[in-house]
Amino acid sequence: MRLLELTLPDPAANIALDEALLETAEQQAGPWEVLRLWEAPRPLVVVGRSSRVDQEVDQSACQRQGVPILRRCSGGAAVVAGPGCLMYAVVLSYELHPQLKLIDHAHQFVLARLVAGLSPHFPAVRAQGISDLTCHDRKISGNSLRCKRRHLLYHGTLLYDFPLAQIEQLLRTPPRQPDYRAGRGHGQFVANLPAPVDLLRATLPKAFEAAEPLDAWPQALTADLVATRYSQPAWNLRL
Repeated sequence: MRLLELTLPDPAANIALDEALLETAEQQAGPWEVLRLWEAPRPLVVVGRSSRVDQEVDQSACQRQGVPILRRCSGGAAVVAGPGCLMYAVVLSYELHPQLKLIDHAHQFVLARLVAGLSPHFPAVRAQGISDLTCHDRKISGNSLRCKRRHLLYHGTLLYDFPLAQIEQLLRTPPRQPDYRAGRGHGQFVANLPAPVDLLRATLPKAFEAAEPLDAWPQALTADLVATRYSQPAWNLRL
């Protein structure tokens, strides 16, 4: 698997690049897999492909704080990212992993690797709900996926030194909640994993066996996706 450690200066480009990697994989003659790691230099809210912004996001608070609202290509609910939240995206091939065509197996496949990588350092880390990672029953990672014909994109967050109060300020109570949340507000539900970011950046490539650097990332496709979709209110605020 290839490894791309790249944060772009434009928030929309960072979100677009994940989809561009998936589309690049689909254009290859054979299986093409990559792990990307990045960390937003400024706060941003990222909503799911089918999220209703007014239900999940406090748009007035975002406007006051100058926090952009962007829509990703995958499902799931809104998240807040920024410094202190490591982002990852992994593109996986159905040819190499045919079991991933079943959505439940895809979640299990990726989360099991994350747990296996983190648990030697943090034994309390485990998968809960549909696609969360928790530590001591508090959410440290939210994840979502996008399926195409031959590959899937699985991406998510890892909170390690994030200002958690910002989540309560910018997000509303989600309309859909996992049972283990037990009605807790954001402040009682989410937590930082007390891990140095260098440890996380070393752990994830090992977990996915990503060792070959990806030097030529899809710049033109990323720029096209930004221009036609990720910079457009018609996409980001459409629901």
